[in-house]
Amino acid sequence: MTSNLVELTDASVTYKIRHGASNSLKETFIRKFRGETLDVEVNALRKVSISVNAGETLAIVGRNGAGKSTLLKLIARILPPTSGRVIVRGDVAPMLELGAGFNPELTGRENVVLYGTLLGREMQFMESRVDQISEWADLTDAIDLPIRTYSSGMLSKLAFSVATDVKSEVVLIDEILSIGDAKFQEKSKERMLEFFRGDSAIILVSHDLTAIRELATSAIWIDKGQVKESGDVDRVVSAYLNG
Repeated sequence: MTSNLVELTDASVTYKIRHGASNSLKETFIRKFRGETLDVEVNALRKVSISVNAGETLAIVGRNGAGKSTLLKLIARILPPTSGRVIVRGDVAPMLELGAGFNPELTGRENVVLYGTLLGREMQFMESRVDQISEWADLTDAIDLPIRTYSSGMLSKLAFSVATDVKSEVVLIDEILSIGDAKFQEKSKERMLEFFRGDSAIILVSHDLTAIRELATSAIWIDKGQVKESGDVDRVVSAYLNG
């Protein structure tokens, strides 16, 4: 397999938002007859080009609403590009919204299997991994309880444990470097470092600039959907702070 696992060329994402909705069908036709549009285009990403090889970690920095999470969803194949090209080679582990696929009425055990299959893993494989996952998450005593009885910290720990149980070629991380209590944070950080030391292509979004400087091999700064700076981590972070 080629070492170039993620490749975006002039990738753009444009949303159409209905603005000033008409109160009636008649008003809608009148507006259209006059050439008035109700749609407003929002450019979430504008001609973004990046390349991430196996064993590299690309950090994405930028203010809230800059387009960072949209870029991750594009690479995770959750969103299609409006224009441009997106190539992702290999399995993807998208750690974007941990636990988003959990069902509160199901037990922790059932949700481990459900969440794993949503990540593209085989059901039988996930059933065989439940005990190891729950033990690693320190949730063995609660794994057969409905997760509506879990605290938010317990949910995060379980979701993180499932998402990181299998190493993938491409790993997408969105603000999840601190999960659970201090003890679990230390353990989760060590597991993440295993990814960073391996041959996965990692794309990391975080406001923790210290962690970015420590973990990333390259960085990009996104502002209003556009890449403002790219390349050396320290240079990009400095440009972002001074921008």
